[in-house]
Amino acid sequence: MNFLKPNFWDKKQITIFSLLLFPISLLLQFFNIIKKKFIKNQQCAIPTICVGNIYLGGTGKTPLSMKIFLILKNLNMNPAFIKKNYRLLEDETNLQKQIGSVYEDKKRIIAIKKAIKNEANVAILDDGFQDYSIKKNLSIICFNERQWIGNGLVIPSGPLRENLSALKRADCVVINGNKNSKIEEKIFRINKKMKIFYSKYKPQNIEKFTGKKIVAFAGIGNPDNFFDLLRKNNINVLKEIKFPDHHYYSQIELKNLIKIAVENNSILATTEKDYFRIDNNYKRKIDFLKISLEIENEIEFINEIKKIL
Repeated sequence: MNFLKPNFWDKKQITIFSLLLFPISLLLQFFNIIKKKFIKNQQCAIPTICVGNIYLGGTGKTPLSMKIFLILKNLNMNPAFIKKNYRLLEDETNLQKQIGSVYEDKKRIIAIKKAIKNEANVAILDDGFQDYSIKKNLSIICFNERQWIGNGLVIPSGPLRENLSALKRADCVVINGNKNSKIEEKIFRINKKMKIFYSKYKPQNIEKFTGKKIVAFAGIGNPDNFFDLLRKNNINVLKEIKFPDHHYYSQIELKNLIKIAVENNSILATTEKDYFRIDNNYKRKIDFLKISLEIENEIEFINEIKKIL
């Protein structure tokens, strides 16, 4: 979804905008309930791991799905990424293709069948928690500690794809950020059996930006998380420029970004996802931050995966 997240979504207090949109949220929730009742849940021929979210965008699904892929390879499995075919998500697909096979279709169940024909023996759904047509063997929900659930309301009143009660259908939660007992309490009130893990992004090429002045830009779910990561690693960020999630950059926008960097005697930095959406003619003037995902208690997390294999 190509959108710039409205600020009121992450306000702790309910705003007038949320109240005005609330009837639409109720209507969408009603349609979601009806949809669940009429969709047939299919069991796949291979184990299926779903890496999903409830908060719309910026929760770290793609890095986690890639981490799980590498874990499965180390367990001598032959995993495959499964995605619904959306042109706007080509950046995520290109990232995943760097390490493994990606199968896409309008229906995820068909993409899984394609993967099976090519001898895949584990399916990793990057997104798909709200796809009720597939029975998942392991459902993992991603959150970012900083945004958590925003104002707690469902779109368009808030940033949630469905109510937090949906955690009853999940097995694990992975929170990107620091340990937060208040968040854990809310999760356990909904699902006492939930396994909770924490993750952090580890920059792989931070030396590119060390000691330099940076103009940072990003078109991801939560651009502020990218800017904060740079600052936490003592990078001098002069300017922060936000674009809509999955934004494809025009030549005019790229020329303007380069102009801003030149005027500030600085270099341009963006995310690896954004870099895939930049015209090749401009890439040499832009650097990206490469990251890996580290999971606390990784052995325990791997054991949860092993249970379904």
